[in-house]
Amino acid sequence: MRTAIISDRRITGLSAAVIAELVAEVGPLWHERHQAKLASRPRKRAVGAGAKHRLVFVDRLLATLVHLRHGVTHDVLACWFGVDRSTVTRAVGEVRPLLAERGCTISPDVRLRTLAEVIGHLGETGKTGIIDGTEIRVRRPAVGRKDRDKFISGKNKQNAVKAMVLTDEHGRLLFCSPTRPGSCADITHARALGLVKLLADGPAVEILADAGYRLRTVPFPSAARDSGRDADSARETGFRAACAYGQRKRTGRLSAGSGASVRQGRVGGSAGAAREPCGRCGEA
Repeated sequence: MRTAIISDRRITGLSAAVIAELVAEVGPLWHERHQAKLASRPRKRAVGAGAKHRLVFVDRLLATLVHLRHGVTHDVLACWFGVDRSTVTRAVGEVRPLLAERGCTISPDVRLRTLAEVIGHLGETGKTGIIDGTEIRVRRPAVGRKDRDKFISGKNKQNAVKAMVLTDEHGRLLFCSPTRPGSCADITHARALGLVKLLADGPAVEILADAGYRLRTVPFPSAARDSGRDADSARETGFRAACAYGQRKRTGRLSAGSGASVRQGRVGGSAGAAREPCGRCGEA
């Protein structure tokens, strides 16, 4: 395992030479602090007596690097190195501060726990969000279950559960909702999560969405107020724009940068996108 991790740069992001430098520089510091910790408490036998470490310092360093780069859980690392999970947890806790002192650390970032925090973050930073539903195939529910048919997806004709995923413009995951049965429509899922209300009452944000999130029946008084139109006009414009985006997506003529955008509840296509008649509303 040690040879495979060191030889493949994709695992740690570091070359074998850099890893060797870390071992030579951080190893003595770890050994010194470990010995000081052992000598600082009352002992019944000499330091160094008893069982030896199964996870030597090189393996501790490699486990910490893999954990920092890929977010691999301690349980998985314990299986890789053939030790108990608590050993990996203790190793990461000991080596990570030493790497941080050398400058090898993860910069603190924003932690978004709820959909409201995600919308607030997009509004503060001015970034564009991308939203869509994703389906995961599951086994058919047991016979006799009341909502058995609700898991059948109308799109894939399979038993599935659906989650709503929201990313930023670079594809970085910001929010993933709890799953719902596959028959649930995208806009229904968004309403249940409170996204529609957040867009209507929250800060001005821009979110790219497909026709599954058409907003014809959703009132957006703030959007109508900002644009100087009534609510019915704002809803109809949003519906047509979402339909146009879905039509372009289905025909494979969706150009780079085009899409339906939701700005504080308003939906509209980009200026340079080609427009084609929609099967629902008949508008270009």
